[in-house]
Order: sequence, then structure tokens, then C-alpha cells
Amino acid sequence: MFIDQLARETPGCVDVHRDPIHHRSVFTLIGTYDTLLDNVVQFAARVVSHLDLTTHVGVHPRFGVLDVVPFVPLANATLEDACVLRDNAARRLAEELSLPCFLYGPLDQGRHQSLPELRRGAFERLSPDRGPSTPHPRAGASAVGARSVLLAWNLWLSQVSLTQAQDIARQIRSEEVRALGLQIDNDVQVSCNLLDPSHTTPANVYDRVLALLPEGGKILRAELVGLAPQSCLDAVDPARWSELNLKIATTIEAAARSIGFEIS
Repeated sequence: MFIDQLARETPGCVDVHRDPIHHRSVFTLIGTYDTLLDNVVQFAARVVSHLDLTTHVGVHPRFGVLDVVPFVPLANATLEDACVLRDNAARRLAEELSLPCFLYGPLDQGRHQSLPELRRGAFERLSPDRGPSTPHPRAGASAVGARSVLLAWNLWLSQVSLTQAQDIARQIRSEEVRALGLQIDNDVQVSCNLLDPSHTTPANVYDRVLALLPEGGKILRAELVGLAPQSCLDAVDPARWSELNLKIATTIEAAARSIGFEIS
């Protein structure tokens, strides 16, 4: 399978999360400043050459086969370092793969662009920052960003309609929580990005969703997408880790140690 092969053959790949209904995979790559750029570009080249967005069906919003490429500073790296990597990656993806790239995170002259803003405006209000002005015919476009660590985390619900899930998502949305209500076969999901998961934790969001469920509605399970920062687990009662799908083995720090990096 292409996803498995790509994970095995990509240097620094420490985690892959996949979902056939979202039809979306999340790869986590860890590396040094010098190695990560080449690894990401080589990864992108294989994705662009192999996948075709025109045949893609999935419930999660997307506009490219290499949909989002966030650079996240770890250990002693800074957000400014991540911005340099982001800019260099977007330039190379545009030059080497003819891939339109939109930048998000901190920008020039004190500006800042969020990923949701980018998705809403791409190719309409917003033109690509690098590369062609129109989508790649098979690969679409890519959002290349620089940001701090966040937590991608979902709650699967039953006996809840899509409209109700969307209303729950709207009510929990804030500066620290991005949320969507999505239909997943016979169930629905509240799909979340927690922008400061050691402050607004998965436990906070779980309890808020639980309180907003309609009569008869249930939380089936929590789902971690990718890896969690250790600081998120530290902020939650360990007795709740299992309920929230959190564990030491799926922290960023543990994954980094598995390939010889120490970032704690």
C-alpha cells in the first residue's frame, strides 16, 4: 500500500494517522533544520506524482493532495526558524513541482493568516504566495504554514444528527478551539484542533461537548490524530487519559526519542 511504503521510506517519519472516510492521512516528520526541508520536499514529490485529487472523495475539507504542510518548532527551535523552513519549502514546492502554495502563520510586515482564512479565500480573494496562479491539474494546491504545537483531536458521537453536531461545533469554537461537525457513515464527529492544548485541554472540550449533547446523544469515543505534546497530558488527570485517547507512547516527545531526538 502506498501510504505504508511512503511512511517506511520517508526519513524522520514517526507517525501516520489514516482515516478511509475522511480519505486523509496525517504524517508526522521530525528532523533537524538541515534535513527536514529535503525530507519534506522529497515526500511531496512522491505524493504529487502518485495521487490525483480529481478522483478523491472524502468528508474533510481539502484543496490538494498535499493539503497542509505545517512546520512546528520543537526543542530549542523558534517560530522564526519554522517560518524560514516554511518559506523555503513553499519556494521549492512551487519551483520543483509546479505546486501553488499558500502561506499561513506569521507573514511579512506583522501580518498573520490562519488556515481557516486561507481555505475560505484560496484562488478567490487570495492568490498563491508561491507558484502558479491556478491549481495543479492533479495535485491542486498546498497550504504551507508555521505554527506552534496544536492537538488534532476528534469526538465520535451517536444518536446525534449532523445539524446537532454542527451546532455543538459552533458552540465550542473559540480562539483556542477550531471545530467542525462532520457526517461519518451512520455517526457524526466533532473534529477539533486545540490550539493551546495545555490550557484548553481535551478534557475541557470533552466535558463541554458532553454538556451540549441532545437527549439520548452519546460520545462513542475520542480520537487522537497524530501526536500529542507531553504538556497536554501533564495538564490532564491521568485517570482520564484512556477516556480521552491520550497515552505517553503517542506523545511527540516519545516519538522523537524513538529516532534519537531529545526534545523535552
